[in-house]
Amino acid sequence: MQEDLVYEILSAVEEIPEGSVATYGQIARLIGREKNARLVGRVLSLAEYYGSYPCHRVVNHAGRLVPGWPEQRELLRREGVPMKDETHVDLKRCRWEC
Repeated sequence: MQEDLVYEILSAVEEIPEGSVATYGQIARLIGREKNARLVGRVLSLAEYYGSYPCHRVVNHAGRLVPGWPEQRELLRREGVPMKDETHVDLKRCRWEC
């Protein structure tokens, strides 16, 4: 994977304000790769190797949290992100308007 692409994605994620979330597709559009939402997810799964980024603020298009990452819900809760249920954020109330 190209390092400059990785840092472009992580830089976009770093801009998401506390208390807001973005979708993988939103991040892909921001970097000019509209059809690469899965690539964004792949990069975020490896983000720990590149530094500290607020990857917990990225969810899928339906607001679903990452399966198998229970800490994500707690991190978002601490930031005041409203939840629809145990596994989904309320995108209508907390989506980042970028």
